[in-house]
Amino acid sequence: MHLIEAIILGIVQGLTEFLPVSSSAHLRIVGEFLPSAQDPGATFTAITQIGTELAVLVYFWGRITRIIGRWFRSLTGAVPRNDPDARMGWIVIIGTLPIGVLGYLFQDVIRDTFRNLWLVAAVLILFGLLLGAADALGRRTREEQDLTYRHGLTLGFAQALALIPGVSRSGATTTMGLALGYTRPAAAEVAFLLAVPAVFGSGLYELYDAIKNPSAQVFSMVETGVATAVAFGVGLAVIAFLMQYLKRGSFLPFVLYRVALGVVLIVLLSLGVLHAY
Repeated sequence: MHLIEAIILGIVQGLTEFLPVSSSAHLRIVGEFLPSAQDPGATFTAITQIGTELAVLVYFWGRITRIIGRWFRSLTGAVPRNDPDARMGWIVIIGTLPIGVLGYLFQDVIRDTFRNLWLVAAVLILFGLLLGAADALGRRTREEQDLTYRHGLTLGFAQALALIPGVSRSGATTTMGLALGYTRPAAAEVAFLLAVPAVFGSGLYELYDAIKNPSAQVFSMVETGVATAVAFGVGLAVIAFLMQYLKRGSFLPFVLYRVALGVVLIVLLSLGVLHAY
């Protein structure tokens, strides 16, 4: 039964990691409705996110390897420091600092306080409305090559908000990108690239902790591994869908979904169907 639950959660992780609806919130909520009726935990969430980030590596492989290669070459002067790919490498590094520092300093709060379902419901609604406002009011005239170091750091702080389940890593970064005037595809792609080092760093850290303290985990390493593999496959399909969708569609469906889910969650908590912890 635990393996089936892990597979279900892997599917949920893959479906929701790249959509601006918060995968950590969905894992937290869905876990309550499975037979074991428990929070799968921050460690399980972080490890399964490795699977979805591997999907990012596969989908953007050419772009990512070009960024890394030209960034290294810019250090020796073989590539100009203002080269777009070399600059993107620096922006990813700069943008990763906020979530890396805050994630390390507040890891106990992230594992406990931030997983309160009342908080999850509130931020689902609040950041859904912010996404809707940014999508409707953003100028959408800037492309990825217009990205500056200052904007990269700003996007990094937006990404750090995703330490709270319900915010959504891609949602927070994309919202800030739209607010800064970037197009939908550009904001989404930068969000994906910016997440790679942060997610891998968090996931590998939690993987080490899970191996060191297996008895403290809800799922075994085998179950977690299966969920991670499932998340990879589903996530790869979702990336392909989303990047095509954003060429013509808006974020309105995701905004409505976030608000509706937040309201339903508040109702279930108020009726005692779900409990905050």
